[in-house]
Amino acid sequence: GVLPGVRRLCLRNYLVARSMNYAEQPGLSATVLIPCRNERGNIEAAVQRLPRFCDDLEILFVEGGSEDGTWREIERVIEAYPDLDIKAAQQDGSGKGDAVRKGFAQARGEALMILDADLTVPPEDIPKFYHALVSGKGEFINGTRLVYPMENQAMRTLNYIANHLFSLAFSWLLNQRFTDTLCGTKVLSKANYNKIAAGRDYFGDFDPFGDFDLIFGATKQNLKVVELPIRYADRTYGETQISRFRHGLLLMRMVVFAFRKLKTI
Repeated sequence: GVLPGVRRLCLRNYLVARSMNYAEQPGLSATVLIPCRNERGNIEAAVQRLPRFCDDLEILFVEGGSEDGTWREIERVIEAYPDLDIKAAQQDGSGKGDAVRKGFAQARGEALMILDADLTVPPEDIPKFYHALVSGKGEFINGTRLVYPMENQAMRTLNYIANHLFSLAFSWLLNQRFTDTLCGTKVLSKANYNKIAAGRDYFGDFDPFGDFDLIFGATKQNLKVVELPIRYADRTYGETQISRFRHGLLLMRMVVFAFRKLKTI
């Protein structure tokens, strides 16, 4: 049954611990996945600004439902940069979550990385996520936008407050501190992603964002989570694709879903 709080009355507690020593993985190949919809003006900038931070780097665009010529721009950029390993795919489904799952399924890199195509997370910050992973500092590297000061129009005040509140809720639900659950930049090894994908039946196909599928899965797999602050910038092309009310309702559903899965008997 669903009896919140009953587990707090138990007389036996278990503590699960792991060694703090994690093996370094120097030289991992990497795939930077860039989900995109109506981001034509950011495609070439993403390629130009992304540092070549490892010897074997794949850039993978996954496009879906664009109406501004994003797909044609991706094809043009691939031809314009023949010396780079740039690939592209189009979604069968919809939403960022679908794009992430499709992209990671075909990514060839040993380190899997997400960069949002709006470039509000600077591509120049991506190398520090890679180095946090390969140095053994963490197994699931989550970006957080709520540490450094951000540009004036980068996040609306209501969104900023809501992000803080939802982060507190999810930190309690997951027994793991998260200051920002909706920052698009997340990094993990392909081996650990495959573990999350293999255990996806526990949570099911519940997440249109793609963020919580990874966060819940990483927590369920007891991966070591490390948050890295980024400097959140205002977008320079296009319009935000976030509806504060519709996405707010979806976030409430995520909270209820997580409570039922993680905090009840």
